[in-house]
Amino acid sequence: MSVVFWKEIADHFSSRRFMILLAIIVLTGVWAIYASGQSIRQDAENASAAFVFLLLLTSQSGGLLSLATFLGLLGPLVGIMLGFDAISGEYARGTLSRVLSQPIYRDSLINGKFLAGLATVATLWGSILLLVIGLGIALVGFPPNAEELWRMLIYTVVGIVYVGFWLVLAMLFSLLFQRTVTAALGSLALWLFLAIFAPLIAQITANFIVPNPSTPEEMLRQADLAAMIGRISPTTLYEESVHIVLNPTARVLGAALEEQTQGILLTPLALGQSLLLILPQFTTLIALVGVCFGICYIKFMRTEIRA
Repeated sequence: MSVVFWKEIADHFSSRRFMILLAIIVLTGVWAIYASGQSIRQDAENASAAFVFLLLLTSQSGGLLSLATFLGLLGPLVGIMLGFDAISGEYARGTLSRVLSQPIYRDSLINGKFLAGLATVATLWGSILLLVIGLGIALVGFPPNAEELWRMLIYTVVGIVYVGFWLVLAMLFSLLFQRTVTAALGSLALWLFLAIFAPLIAQITANFIVPNPSTPEEMLRQADLAAMIGRISPTTLYEESVHIVLNPTARVLGAALEEQTQGILLTPLALGQSLLLILPQFTTLIALVGVCFGICYIKFMRTEIRA
């Protein structure tokens, strides 16, 4: 499997489409960090110094999205780009049967391709994290504390798993359709549906179940229903996880009644308690990756490879 793994790694890092997308992410990310850092320095008197490095990831400045939102938007495209031609490309070039005629197990091929894509995503996301830390130290003049480092590390793991889902989904489409263009379009269509239309459908469904809410309890029930239905989308699971991990003062997911928030201290939540809040979302993301890879693995092992 190591032969396939390193060959795929070399292909990913030498491909022009990866370099173009990497350049877009890095340049926009640097500008977002710089704009956030300048805004934090200007508001230094009002901002808390405890979690400044997390603000570099979450604050919006200069008319740009926050870096966390930006990565959540472009991350799926990286996963789809790495996986949409994993198998269909081999079919198109006629190299799949030749590769499997070598002393390489069939499962080593699919495992190597998936792990190489995941390692590429981890390298990209880890590099961005190091970039945030380096530029943050230069902008604010002091290093991040231990809890900031742990929260950024957990955010990186959540991001890798999230992009890994789109990677393995694109690989599955590549195997099912066996045509590169169809696999790419199918992956992009599903991404658009889950990222944009799924929240709208969840809100419409909640409005249908609880029409014209007139009391705070009915408004809360409607909001809870919309949030629960919206969690069919991995994008919602990722956004909720990132919101809790990168905002230590966040204590609830979704809406809450005023009497439910009375008496709650506005102190930062401990890291362990933040992890407990995102545990269902994170484990669901891992399960989605596992299920998609399992289907992809079984399908590939049973596919007839013609010479």
